[in-house]
Amino acid sequence: MSTPLLYTQPIDEEQEKKLILREYRALLRALKQRIKKGDRKHLRRAFELAADAHKDMRRKSGEPYILHPLAVARIVVEEIGLGVTSACCALMHDVVEDTEISLEDISHEFGETYARIIDGLTKISNVVDIKATASMQAENFRKILLTLAEDPRVILIKLADRLHNMRTLTSMTREKQLKIASETTYIFTPLAHRLGLYEIKTELEDLALKYTQPDVYLDIVRRLKETKRDRTRYINEFIKPVKEELSGQDFDFEIYGRPKSIHSIWNKMRTKHVAFNEVYDLFAIRIILKSPREREKADCWKAYSIITNYYQPSPERLRDWLSMPKSNGYEALHTTVMGPGGRWVEVQIRTERMNEIAEKGLAAHWKYKEGATSESKLDAWLKHIGEVLNNPDTDTLDFVQDFKLDLFTEEIYVYTPKGDMRVLPKGATALDLAFDIHSELGARCIGAKVNYRLTPISNVLKSGDQIEIITSSKQKPTEDWLNFVVTAKAKSRIKYYLREEKRRIAEDGKDMLHRKLDHMGLQPSSHNINEITNFFKLASPLDLYYGIAVGSFDLKPLKTFTIAGDKLVQPVKEVIKSEPKKHHEDKETVGKGTELIIFGESSDKILYKLAQCCQPIPGDAVFGFITSGEGLKIHRNDCPNAAQLMANYAHRIVKTKWAKNKEISFLTGVKLTGLDDVGIIRNITNVITDELNMNMRSISVDSTDGVFEGTIMVFVHDREELDELCIKLGAIPGITKVERIEAGDE
Repeated sequence: MSTPLLYTQPIDEEQEKKLILREYRALLRALKQRIKKGDRKHLRRAFELAADAHKDMRRKSGEPYILHPLAVARIVVEEIGLGVTSACCALMHDVVEDTEISLEDISHEFGETYARIIDGLTKISNVVDIKATASMQAENFRKILLTLAEDPRVILIKLADRLHNMRTLTSMTREKQLKIASETTYIFTPLAHRLGLYEIKTELEDLALKYTQPDVYLDIVRRLKETKRDRTRYINEFIKPVKEELSGQDFDFEIYGRPKSIHSIWNKMRTKHVAFNEVYDLFAIRIILKSPREREKADCWKAYSIITNYYQPSPERLRDWLSMPKSNGYEALHTTVMGPGGRWVEVQIRTERMNEIAEKGLAAHWKYKEGATSESKLDAWLKHIGEVLNNPDTDTLDFVQDFKLDLFTEEIYVYTPKGDMRVLPKGATALDLAFDIHSELGARCIGAKVNYRLTPISNVLKSGDQIEIITSSKQKPTEDWLNFVVTAKAKSRIKYYLREEKRRIAEDGKDMLHRKLDHMGLQPSSHNINEITNFFKLASPLDLYYGIAVGSFDLKPLKTFTIAGDKLVQPVKEVIKSEPKKHHEDKETVGKGTELIIFGESSDKILYKLAQCCQPIPGDAVFGFITSGEGLKIHRNDCPNAAQLMANYAHRIVKTKWAKNKEISFLTGVKLTGLDDVGIIRNITNVITDELNMNMRSISVDSTDGVFEGTIMVFVHDREELDELCIKLGAIPGITKVERIEAGDE
């Protein structure tokens, strides 16, 4: 959804009406092949209802709000490949949330299916009973995902909605851009990936990078433009012999090179610690064959054979998703070959049908599923998601985090004793498999036979393993199981069993507390229970009852409480302790839209810490995050935890910038790589201490076979000083690479 607002500037209403009508007609043209009798009337009514409901609203850009639902409907039809029902729901996706129209109105006019889809697309609002630790955004994610197994169209329309919002994010404020882009990275790109919508996933990733790290994004865009001519020349040289051979063997095909996405190039630069010009696979060659279904596999392998006649393949880089498609339906043959000039080139071979599934994912999968007799892996995955989601006891934030792990991971293929294949994420254990087969099997699992050899439940499985699960009726899940399972289903079920056990034990503690209150002449009212829970600084009454039952604390301190009528009141000193002055100051100074200036006037009023996960220094793009126990923490915008914090706790993010202050120094570090030459260390220390007059805390150097790697920890005042240090060190003869140390590198 896009935030609507009322717009008062003079506008040309006639021009706007023409624009809206043009967009509506474009939607009708896109649906031309799918419209059946009566569909046009439905579409017209959905459009009129949405246009009327949003008539006084405008987007932040100033354009009429109805253009957003129209654009979402076009993405749903043109880019995802859904039909009339989905287009109607996309047109009306914001009416229940933003206008007076209710779900009952939708149900009455369009039917139950439409109402159910639009309900899935409507955010949760004013939910009273959400735990303090859970976030509204996580609840919304969970609600969206709940509809996934029941009607996947909800998630596909939601992805179209998010894609259009990302395409039009320019008019939003900087904080809103960061929040929306972080949410996109955190949950929507993994979802698009898991549902096989690779084109949409790639665009979402690139747009998220554009707004979270604009400098990085623009730098890669500029470099891609500069190298386009050389790239095109190389691609043409690579393709020429393959094209001739394919044509000579009467293949009907397309062959072309396409640049890798900006996000994937940046990711490679970041993870492999290489510069742009060191990323060799800036593009991939794609061959799309027009083959009948029965000849698809044979033709793909034939094309592979032709390529490897000209170019030497890398055996460990062959990916055969023809014999074993991914669980989101993706089928293709990928290989990496040594091209002209000693450059590795990735080649993707697929048919037209496979290409449509690769680009339109779930929607294309449904189209081609008709007539198939067996349940596909994607169907099985959707069923599995339904099981995990419908456990009402799952903690929302835990669930979203665990579920996210299931979305982006590589897969392995293992077998049961009867030869049935199961798909699991890479790193899965025997216990994950047990829970994947059945929750009760997982709860009673005590070991496994992997390829006929007895192994512990924590044994990590490999593709091709055959596993027999061994159980015992006396086995119970334990807390340490959570340390080695990786699937969302296993994690959620173990947490469920542990909570049930905790509840059972807590009943004894509850009885003990109720007897104590009865002895004091008090009722176990919610006020009294909450007062005691807060006194012991516990998250919930369940923790209180459990602590009493297992003897973590006793109830003697209740003597220090005062009784006012039928209510318990905590001792005064504890109230002061639990409501420190800092808390009030935070509330007063960190208002909505405030700009906290670190080391400026506000620094006296707000206590803050610099986050250890990303170690920000002045000059870095940063944001403040209000933690529950440690006041304000300052994180870099590109911190590894930034996406999760902004996506789940946007209401606790504080707009932040640095004030100039050259009196305070920050410890930071750089990593160096170079040739181990005489005097190199002296040259490095001269730059730091003599030229730049910096205070160096430590230097460590490790040399192997004439190449050294070094780490230097220095005190700097701001980002400018750090950048200057990196430039000067990089200019020393023999130094080949200089980069800032990130958290976890030390």
